[in-house]
Formats: sequence, C-alpha cells, structure tokens
Amino acid sequence: MLSLQALDLARIQFAFTVSFHIIFPAITIGLAAFLAVLEGCWLKTNNAVYRDLYHFWSKIFAVNFGMGVVSGLVMAYEFGTNWARFSDYAGSVTGPLLTYEVLSAFFLEAGFLGVMLFGWERVGRRLHYFATLMVAIGTTISMFWILSSNSWMQTPQGIAVVDGRIVPMDWFKIVFNPSFPYRLAHMALAAFLSTAFFVAASAAWHLLRGRDSAQVRTMLSLAMWGILIAAPIQAVVGDAHGLNTLKYQPAKIAAIEGHWENRPGEATPLILFGLPDMQGERTRYSLEVPYLGSLILTHSLTQQIPALKSFAKEDRPNSTVVFWTFRTMGGLGMLMLFTGVLALLLRRNGLLYTNKGLLRLILLMGPSGLIALLAGWITTEVGRQPWVVYGMLRTTQAASLHSAAELSFTLALFVLIYFSVFGVGIGYMMRLVRKGPVSHEAPAQQHGAELQPQLQQPALAARASTRTLSHTL
Repeated sequence: MLSLQALDLARIQFAFTVSFHIIFPAITIGLAAFLAVLEGCWLKTNNAVYRDLYHFWSKIFAVNFGMGVVSGLVMAYEFGTNWARFSDYAGSVTGPLLTYEVLSAFFLEAGFLGVMLFGWERVGRRLHYFATLMVAIGTTISMFWILSSNSWMQTPQGIAVVDGRIVPMDWFKIVFNPSFPYRLAHMALAAFLSTAFFVAASAAWHLLRGRDSAQVRTMLSLAMWGILIAAPIQAVVGDAHGLNTLKYQPAKIAAIEGHWENRPGEATPLILFGLPDMQGERTRYSLEVPYLGSLILTHSLTQQIPALKSFAKEDRPNSTVVFWTFRTMGGLGMLMLFTGVLALLLRRNGLLYTNKGLLRLILLMGPSGLIALLAGWITTEVGRQPWVVYGMLRTTQAASLHSAAELSFTLALFVLIYFSVFGVGIGYMMRLVRKGPVSHEAPAQQHGAELQPQLQQPALAARASTRTLSHTL
C-alpha cells in the first residue's frame, strides 16, 4: 500500500467504507417497506402468517439498521479528515443536505423505531402500524437526501462560485438537479430488488431443506411477486437514466461503452464484450453489434454518441473499470427478470414451492441484487472521475494533505475493524435467517394444552369434595 500515492489510498479507503455501508441502507429501505406490507396484510386479513413473518424479519431489520447507522457515521467523518478541501469548497451545499437528512429522516426513524420493535403488545394495532409506516417513510426520506447530495455532485446546478467556494443560489435547483429523479428511482428499485432476492433466497434455502411451512411459502411468494414487478420497471428507469447521463456526462457513457472514436456516417455499435485499453486508446477483442449502440443510447439508428477520443485524456473516466461493472449490473438485471418470469410460469403450474431447479436458482441469485447495486455504484462514481463535483472540482484538488503512510495505516485499520465488527453482525443476522420464521400460534396452543390438565385437577378435586360433602349430609 505504501507504493500507492496518498490520493489513491484516500479513494480506496472511501470506496471501501461506502461499499460496506451501502449494503445496509439498501436492505434497510427494502425491509422497512416489506414490513409495512406484512403488517398491512395482517391488519386486513388477520392471517397470523403475516404477523409471524413480521416478527421474524423485524429482528433482522433491527440488526441491519444498527450496522447501517454505525457504518454511515464513519463516512461522515471521512469528509472532514480525508476530503477537507472538498468540504471547504462544497460544504455549503453538501453540509445542509446531509443535515436535512438527519433532521427529517433519522429522527423520524429513531422516534418510531422503538414503538415498531418493542410496542407490539404495548400499543394498539393502528398505532403500531403507523409506527411501521413512519420508519419505512423515514428510510425513504433518508435515501432522498443522500441521493440529492450525491446527484448534485454529478450534475451541479443552482450555485455560484465566490472566492473559491460554492455559494447556494437556488435550493430547489440544487435538490432537484437534473440527474436526481432518475438516480432516486434507480436506487429505490435497486434496494427493493436486493431485499426481494434476499427474502426469496432465505425462503428457497428453507424449502430445499424440507422446511415447508405457510410462513416460508408466503415470503417466497411475496418476494417473487416483488421481483416480477420491480425488475422490468428498473429496466425502463435504467434506460431513462442512461439518456440523462448521455446528456450531462457524455464522457461517462463513452467509457461505459468502451467507445473510442466515431466513423463518419456510421451508427454507433454496441460492444458486448472487450478489453478497453486506456493507454492504447482502443477496446481490444471487441464483440460488436452494429447500430445497437445508437438504438439503445439515442433511440435512433443513425445518431452517434460522443467517443472517448473527443475528450482530453485527463478528462476521461477509467473505461477498463466501468465497462465491466456496468455489464455486471446489466447482466444481473437480466437474470433477475428471467428469474421472476420463470417463477411466474412455474407458479401457474403449481411448482413454485417444489421445483428444486427454480429454488436453487433463487438461492444462487440471493446476493445478485447487492452485487448489481455495488457494480452500479462503482460505475456511477468511477465514471464521474476525474471530478468530485462534475466539471468544477477535480478529485486531485479535493483531498486532504495526508501522507501515504498515514492513509495506509488508517486503511488497514478500517479493513481490520470492518471485517471484525460487521462480520460478526452479518454472521448474527444470517443465523437469524437460518432459524427461519416460526408460528406464534403453536407455542400458545401447546402451552394451553399443558395447562389444561393442571386446570382440570383443581376442578376435579372440587367436584370430588362436593360429592363427598353431599354423601356426608
């Protein structure tokens, strides 16, 4: 690590912490919505299966929520320690946005989380459901402000630069910057899909081990319906997001496509696979489909997209990285859609819960949502380079003045602590998953059956005493 420059180490450290962190909020957002659905179904139908599933997943939600909060605090400090010049330059925008997130979202979540987790027998049904809804809304509001801040860094507007610092001029334009609506929808759907595959894989794991129950079947069914709905919508949102990126960050699109130069009069082909070479300024061993690049990216068979060679070398994102991370995200997205459609077909034939091939596929796809999420995040952030605030502040200008030795030590410490602390948390969460949902009716019935003879004994004794007394009289 000492052979790397301080800037490289600062970027690796932030990438490591944000990659760890983003997993937890994604599951938190998805599980909060899932819990709201479960409790709503229970209130409407009074079916105890939904209540059992709520109790089961609320425990996993609580562990995941705690890890998300802790990992997020570390990132907030990193802005000041490793990226002080960025904070000095753009803190008048990013600071308030993150503060709004704490005031409007975190306090809302924290205020109702206790009622949601511990108030089941202490408050009424409607109040408890209200608390669950508030927690779900709070996680969504948190995502709103975080995505607004990050999207503004991608497509900044509504500001002026005065004495080398950004000054907010129009908060509406800052919050609702051009890329924000697309990225918010894209992230929300990614969170829902990640959670749906997590839930579905948990159910598939139990079914493959012969643990067939109404609770397991219900959570598999709900998860697969969610995947079937969210996956095609995500494809449409992703297409709109791509068009928006082409308009505001054309260099990122060129790097994602591994597209180096345009030939006069020719449409842009789609490069399915290849090895982008940043030094050689070409994509080696490319497998191309003519016209398809123009059709997908511009919805035209003749219009070209900007090529990487049309940008200065110092302004080009690393195509070698984003070319493959984008294809990882897109490929997994297609597999998600395929899994949802296949589950629908087998559901219609009554084989959703018994077809081992499908259950193994669902189990294998369990982490696919989170992998696609991380791949998409890498594509977004690496594709923004060499800018921190796109077109305004370069990454080289944003870092604090630390030595490589200092950053090497802190990076190694982060890796050790994160894998130790969060490894234990994730391990505990997976143990809860392996236990599976249980019925809260069976223990109550069993407990009643055990008490029944005990309750009968005093009654029988009383009857015997009455008979004896009557004979005596």
